[in-house]
Amino acid sequence: MMAERKQSTRFSLRRAIPVGLCMLVAGIVLAHALEEGNGVKPGMFVVEPPTLISLGFEWYVDGDRNHTATVEVSYRKKAENVWKKALPLLRINKEESIFSFLNNRIDYVTPNMFAGSILDLEPGTEYECRFRMSDPDGVDGKRGGYSDKTVTVSTRPEPKPSTGGRIYHVYPRDYKGPKEEPAFANLMAAYYTGWCEADWWNVAPPRVQPGDTILIHAGLYVDDPTFYGADGWGQGTGTPIGGTYYLTAKGKPEKPIVIKAAGDGEVIFDGNGNWNLFNLLAADYHYFEGLTIRKTEIAFLAGHKKITGSSGLTVKKCRFEDIGRGIYSDWGGSKNFYLADNIFIGRHDPNTLHGWTNIAPRTSPYPYEKCLSEYAVKIVGEGHVVCHNYVANFHDGIDHATYGVPDGYPANGHPEVYPLKEVLGEDKRFVSTDIYNNLITNVHDDCIEADGAMHNIRVLRNVCMNAAGNALSIQTLYGGPAYFIRNIVYNVPNVPKHHANPSGVIYYHNTFVAESAAAQSSNCHFRNNLFLGSHPGKPIFSMNTFTAYTSSDFNGFRPNPGTEDSFIWTGPADSILVEYAGPRETHKFATLADYSKAMGQDRHSVLIDYEVFVNVAQQDPKDITRIYRFENLDFRLRPKSRAVDAGTLLPNVNDEFTGKAPDLGALEAGQPMPIYGPRP
Repeated sequence: MMAERKQSTRFSLRRAIPVGLCMLVAGIVLAHALEEGNGVKPGMFVVEPPTLISLGFEWYVDGDRNHTATVEVSYRKKAENVWKKALPLLRINKEESIFSFLNNRIDYVTPNMFAGSILDLEPGTEYECRFRMSDPDGVDGKRGGYSDKTVTVSTRPEPKPSTGGRIYHVYPRDYKGPKEEPAFANLMAAYYTGWCEADWWNVAPPRVQPGDTILIHAGLYVDDPTFYGADGWGQGTGTPIGGTYYLTAKGKPEKPIVIKAAGDGEVIFDGNGNWNLFNLLAADYHYFEGLTIRKTEIAFLAGHKKITGSSGLTVKKCRFEDIGRGIYSDWGGSKNFYLADNIFIGRHDPNTLHGWTNIAPRTSPYPYEKCLSEYAVKIVGEGHVVCHNYVANFHDGIDHATYGVPDGYPANGHPEVYPLKEVLGEDKRFVSTDIYNNLITNVHDDCIEADGAMHNIRVLRNVCMNAAGNALSIQTLYGGPAYFIRNIVYNVPNVPKHHANPSGVIYYHNTFVAESAAAQSSNCHFRNNLFLGSHPGKPIFSMNTFTAYTSSDFNGFRPNPGTEDSFIWTGPADSILVEYAGPRETHKFATLADYSKAMGQDRHSVLIDYEVFVNVAQQDPKDITRIYRFENLDFRLRPKSRAVDAGTLLPNVNDEFTGKAPDLGALEAGQPMPIYGPRP
């Protein structure tokens, strides 16, 4: 499906006329606007599953062909009187993700709608959220009118073990001291009413019930995945051939089934080279804490696309080492994961940055290297939180699964009605996922991938360093918004990675020590970012867009010296709102001033250099295998540098700024540093 070219329609009265005639003309103009589809008609309002710190919303509409409708957002705690402003909902208007790549085809058209998030809220707290839709061409047939919507929604509390459940104890076979009862020889014996390592291994039903806790005492838990009938010799840890812990009970959100370290020393689950250690395909609301997991290809397997999977998985304060993949689910029905404060160490060389391709500029001496560790986390679904993790030495860091078009699309041949699960009867939508405060380093490809998400994926306050591919990937994005806010990126080829025509991307307050090379995409917006060139000869800012409403302003740029075309903008011709089918125009500029004057973009942006930072130097473009350490860099802004007070106000993002105006980049001067990686 290819969209027609859409032009905006403008109306004006150029002379004073009598009031009655003015009203008559206004009525005719309004009727014409509604006839042409420029007025907006509100439709279904959707509240997405909440996370701990964010709330996501969707408001579907008809009309507004000229893209002039807006939705203002405000919120307050239920018990408070004062309303606070949030970012407006993003206007989404039938943008296309139609692209063939890597022997696959993406063919998706977004609905006519608004979507957006309220950010950085308190967990387990009730909020009133207010939305006001307006349009100069009329709302629901009324000029000058508006449509209000107010909803009350609670953020999710952090998952915790429940009180009142039964407690079971597991001790290693070589344990000699006193034991707390009831005590068991292995996890499978505590979890089920019996256990066996022969062909009776799955006879016994689960012993555990919602709210129960299994405490694992210090020691090494390792099985031989080839030892049939090990229990007959008084050996083994209860797993069948293959060495996998198959867990099949069902917990509840307020009563998870808990498997955690007892607190008397390190607990090590060693896969002994097996394929999968913990299989959770049939296990809902399980909670793991304080474990060391090693020597397995997939530590936690929680879902397979269009087959089955789990919801409510919590993994906290665990250490993963010598693994192929950490936590994996690409089942669209997964919900409400909480993956926090973990350490993931992959198998790749920790001292040399290698890539998986020889695509320029990552050419020799960039050798091809085997993928020994693919990713730390890959998930899909809704309501997930991945925060405060440390990830190193993988192919990818933290990924939203590249799923393809959502299940059930298009609905009976009508793409505009998807993704409403009320219409489709589906409950597999890729919305409302938070990825924040993670520290990711030394990856063959990308630090974070928002690939294949639909609405309200929030990538906030992450550090992404030493990536051979890209730091942040959007390949593709079905409407958005994808929020990339206050991330720090260093030692990567470029940002961001736009493939397969993503639409609806927001970049606010990021520090990018890299050039921006945004490939074909739609409805993208840049504010208050820093872009510092680090590869001689490359443009500092290149935008390739299908939509005239893509925008950029209030940024700081450090162009690469001597570059002929530092700024490049490709988009629809003047007065054309959207252009997918026909040619678009490319404009190249040597200076920020020339680019701003000609394109009307970045009119308030400034030129900066590395001196804006307390201690950040340009990485060596000739030493492309070097690993830089975050602890050796200081991305705070120097007082009175050109990046200080040079930004614009973004409600719910930089309300707490110091000085005359918000600063540019990820870190506001005078405010404490965020915690990146696991919390104490």
